Amino acid sequence: MVVEKDYFVLGKSLPRVDAHEKVTGKATYVDDMVMSNMLYGKILRSPHAHANIISIDTTEAKKLPGVKAVITGMDLPKKTYGTDPRFQDEYALCRDKVRYIGDDVAAVAAVDEEIAEAALKLIKVEYEVLEGLFDVYTTREPGKPEIHEGKANNVSSEIHLDAGDVEAAFAKAEHVREDTFRSQPTFHAPLEPHATIARWDENNKLTVWSNKQIPFYIRRLLSHTLELPETHVRVIKPYIGGGFGGKGEMFALDVCASYLSKMTGRPVKIVYTREESLVCTRRRHEMTITLKSAMKKDGTILGVKGEILSETGAYNGTGPLATFLATIFLNLPWKIPAVKVDSYLIYTNLLPSGPQRGHGVLQMRFAADCHLDLIAADLNIDPLEIRLKNAVHEGYRTVNNMNVKSCGIVECLEQAAEKINWKEKRGKMPPNHGIGISGMGYLSGCNLVPHTGAAALVHVHEDGGIKLLTGAAEIGQGSDTYLSQLVAEEMGVPIEDVSVISGDTSITPYDPGTFGSRVATMSGNAAKNAARNAIEQLLKVVAEEMEVDVEDLAARDRKIFVKGSPDKGMSLRKALKTYMYRDLPMPIVGSGFYQAPIQVPDWFKAENDPAATYSFGAQIAVVEVDPDTGKIALKEMVNAHDVGIMINPMAVEGQLQGSIHMGTGHALTEDVVIKDGLVMNANLLEYKIATPFEMPLVHGIAVESASDQTGPVGPHGAKECGEGTQVSTLPAIVNAVFDATGIMFKDLPITPEKVLRALKEKNKGGK
Repeated sequence: MVVEKDYFVLGKSLPRVDAHEKVTGKATYVDDMVMSNMLYGKILRSPHAHANIISIDTTEAKKLPGVKAVITGMDLPKKTYGTDPRFQDEYALCRDKVRYIGDDVAAVAAVDEEIAEAALKLIKVEYEVLEGLFDVYTTREPGKPEIHEGKANNVSSEIHLDAGDVEAAFAKAEHVREDTFRSQPTFHAPLEPHATIARWDENNKLTVWSNKQIPFYIRRLLSHTLELPETHVRVIKPYIGGGFGGKGEMFALDVCASYLSKMTGRPVKIVYTREESLVCTRRRHEMTITLKSAMKKDGTILGVKGEILSETGAYNGTGPLATFLATIFLNLPWKIPAVKVDSYLIYTNLLPSGPQRGHGVLQMRFAADCHLDLIAADLNIDPLEIRLKNAVHEGYRTVNNMNVKSCGIVECLEQAAEKINWKEKRGKMPPNHGIGISGMGYLSGCNLVPHTGAAALVHVHEDGGIKLLTGAAEIGQGSDTYLSQLVAEEMGVPIEDVSVISGDTSITPYDPGTFGSRVATMSGNAAKNAARNAIEQLLKVVAEEMEVDVEDLAARDRKIFVKGSPDKGMSLRKALKTYMYRDLPMPIVGSGFYQAPIQVPDWFKAENDPAATYSFGAQIAVVEVDPDTGKIALKEMVNAHDVGIMINPMAVEGQLQGSIHMGTGHALTEDVVIKDGLVMNANLLEYKIATPFEMPLVHGIAVESASDQTGPVGPHGAKECGEGTQVSTLPAIVNAVFDATGIMFKDLPITPEKVLRALKEKNKGGK
């Protein structure tokens, strides 16, 4: 059942609170900022994929007029960094070895960018070139050099999921099928490149302005790598021009700008070029996934065996997390009674991989849902019916102990099918047209250390204005608006009465940051709890003044009144004056915190809940394949997403369409082309992002599944809607192409060249 709603602010399509600044060009991004006496930094990069550093001579660079400082890895504290202390393997500047083309070697600060660029050319580096290893198979061959010392066969980490009796499942299987799929690396390609300004002052305190999705995480890493107390590091997040996960980690520019500022006593700005922003940060993990399923003839899944080869590139980054999520999310949204998966994170001499929208889950669900369509074809079962038969439900516990608290997967499948007229179209499409379906389960409120809790503060001003202080990072997804609506609802005021300060580690309380679809659940609950704490302080005084119980009062439309009797009450301003005249402690500040009451999962066994709750969804794609050109046109997409409840319907629609756009590019056009370690398309001309012309007609369906049986997990039952949709976009498109051509494309993207080759082979009688 859906929770009953009688909301004042929630559920309304309100414009974003930062919309005016953005559309008028008044929003200030990092590269817009200019500080007095500021210097400009540049980074020297490796031309080799794999080499020992013999020597670095910076003498001539330091002599160049206008150059104020030059640093190498030997100047910085000898500190590696990374997402998890167990997997830290990266220096801000390489000390003894480079591991990919573009690796960070030295940094310069000068009075302008041109002089800084000229100084880089004067730095002399002597290398001993080593063999480059560029794929997950070659790198593991016996006798190959170790990219990181002590990592045998260049395997960084392993995950082994073994739950249920897999051998028994295969022993009683009536049908067995095995397939291998490859999801290619893709760039985040945000419009705004990575940028940082650092100012190290005379009190040994560091302030950093950087376009980061996770300010508190960056503060911790800067404290670690620069050997500063965290209280001496302040990270401020200005406006961000897109992130998609690619601005979640710390990079060389953050450390180098900071240390160069320390050396010079002046602010230092480093802004990556478009090429650097693509090649020298992160890309999505390439994964090769093999799945073997044991089935009953009626389409019931009995068990699955699998192997994941995840290519992390030169450094771990978030590779262990991506591999963990790919492994554990084999288990949603379809019931699998027994599962055994062996997953390997593998180093190569390619640019590092990192988090991108749908981190790790996207690759697995592409493989698993396309594999399921092939099984349905084998068994002559409708792809919709095989999904309905195996769909999880509220209260379901997976074999590896993931607990489904609320679930709208069946409703998503049924409503999407009804909207597209699945039964009328499936098997009856015109020639070269196809229809494909997919489903997904995704985490809502990532529950992984060290970021398992979020805090917020709500300050009530004397005139009734409300200020929310949150560490959640607004990166374009609308979190400032979403959190403002939650606070406004609790305080009983319109959203324009709420102002937000977000993403400043010295002002705002701790927050995990924007990744893992955490803001909706974790930051949202923290903000809601803070607002509730604040209004309760007022309600207590009003209740005493009116001689009623606190439980009998409500706040709405800038009033506090007796429930059911709006005329019996007072305005919010009068309530505040009443509070003040009693000489009670001022100002009124409400504090809120949220931490999911669940066990943190075991990464290496891929068991227990990786999230506070889960969103679910289904997509149906309609495509047309041109047999003469191989071009695929995505004509129509139905997207049904289990959002719990909608806080802001317009924002939900925008997030769902944005995910479909990114997923379309991943499925059909985008690919990081690499030759001998060198990226060949590191620009937005040759890297084929899907344009608005590739967007199909989209039918969005919001399925509200906030359950009153288990109680809502997110605020009022809200779940994520910004990442999960992209997870199901890929297999829906690929399955539609399968329906149109009879060919399952297992290696993405599905380019016209691949289509023409496959059609030619099929026409020859090939498989």
